[in-house]
Amino acid sequence: MKIAILIPDNTVREMFIPDTARRALEAAGTLTWNEKAWEPENLAALLADAEVCITGWGCPSLDESIIKDAKNLKLVAHTGGSAAGIYSPYLYDKGVRVISGNLLFAESVAEGTLAYMLAGQRRIPQYSKRTEKGEWNDRLKMPTNAVMDKKVSLIGFGAIARFLVPMLKPLRAVIKVYDPYISDELCREYGVTRVSILEEAFTGADIISLHLAQQPETFHLINKDLIDLIPDGALLVNTSRGSVIDEAALAEALKTGRFRAVLDVYEKEPLPMDSPLRGLPNVTIIPHQAGPTTDQFCHITITLAEEIKNFQAGKPMRMEISKEYAAKMTTM
Repeated sequence: MKIAILIPDNTVREMFIPDTARRALEAAGTLTWNEKAWEPENLAALLADAEVCITGWGCPSLDESIIKDAKNLKLVAHTGGSAAGIYSPYLYDKGVRVISGNLLFAESVAEGTLAYMLAGQRRIPQYSKRTEKGEWNDRLKMPTNAVMDKKVSLIGFGAIARFLVPMLKPLRAVIKVYDPYISDELCREYGVTRVSILEEAFTGADIISLHLAQQPETFHLINKDLIDLIPDGALLVNTSRGSVIDEAALAEALKTGRFRAVLDVYEKEPLPMDSPLRGLPNVTIIPHQAGPTTDQFCHITITLAEEIKNFQAGKPMRMEISKEYAAKMTTM
């Protein structure tokens, strides 16, 4: 198959298509490389004869202006997680199928979320800072907590949360889930307890982890009233989107020291230097790093190369993104 690499010669291509990944793609077809930039006319020229194209972060929407003359294009393999950036109704209406690294991104974010829970419960960042300053172990002044046997509430039960549950199970976590769009059968399959009222997920929780998509209905869903329900001494983790929390209300509540938070995402990114979330001893702020880890980038492309072979052989593609799902996805 003729495969057009639309990613220009930049850091994204360097991260996602090192030599190992390049060889995997070469095993799937004949490669043509973008040696210019993301300009639509350049992409359209690259796609003129391509059957498959490889896209990545920064790629514009593959709309009619770019793919109308791509007569042979059958498959888009997006090295990113969300396909929102490349999505267009025209792409799907043309019969082109789309795969992405979404599942692998989700699994890596789940691992990152678990790492944040462990770091937050054990106060790893705070103890590291104290040790750097010459202080030593004093658990009476700063007690630590386990994740083991704790009551964990997951707000939203999409791909990331579903990967997270099996990671928490060996730690004997007691897991509640709030998500109005899932079935009781799915919850039984994962061994979690479903709650139908959002407030119930906050009540009595030791750890609350947010896994909500960025949608109009989730904007500031976690408001002051819900924040006030977070139990004393609990841990709040957000690896979803900053806009799902009323950040001003959260900052005010955290200033009291009543509970702790590990935050990976914010309403405005990068987090402004004057943000009230900075400098709080009970808050760990991370610069949108939950996943995927750097060493996973190559693996994502290799997996997509295998999916291209599955497409050629007429086999199912585990990484496929439907038109309906792509339309609901959000960018980073």
